[in-house]
Amino acid sequence: MALVRASMPLGIVIRKTPGVTRWAAWAWKVVAVLPGAAPAHWRELRRDGDAVEYHASTLELELFSTDTEGYQVTLAAKSPGIVVVLRDSTDPKSDFPYEPTLVTASAYEGQDYMDSGDGLIELVPMPEGLIAWIRSFVAAHHVDEPFIKRRRDRQRVDLIEDGKGDARIRQASDVYRAPRPVNAGGA
Repeated sequence: MALVRASMPLGIVIRKTPGVTRWAAWAWKVVAVLPGAAPAHWRELRRDGDAVEYHASTLELELFSTDTEGYQVTLAAKSPGIVVVLRDSTDPKSDFPYEPTLVTASAYEGQDYMDSGDGLIELVPMPEGLIAWIRSFVAAHHVDEPFIKRRRDRQRVDLIEDGKGDARIRQASDVYRAPRPVNAGGA
């Protein structure tokens, strides 16, 4: 089966609000994605007092026919979401501390990024149109793979107690006993 790929541009909307501690002047959070968005670079969308929402960037959401199982897990969630990965900005002159670098609809790939803890990773709710687009892609390209249980070899690995106990204890009867000092008086 040939690899099938589909892509859609997604605008990344980031909200900047005043920080609640003295150590962080601003709090940054990805709040939405805009399917089919045009390219942008930190374009201001809305301002409400000190809170500002920006269309920070437009990234390609790519779907692959080999990853449909991950998309199914995402769609089965109570609230399906897109994982957005933000990395620290490499431009020292930038007013914005983050750069959006990746979006994914795969629950498995998103979990890998969340486990890595590298950058700011946000799960953003999917708009209804995006859910329908991903659902139709999965319906057209998903192939169930049967579970194949692996067979064990017949080698017995439990016959040797390798590394059990303390080598300083000579008795085979009590390998978990704490060792006595070698030059203990009277022993």
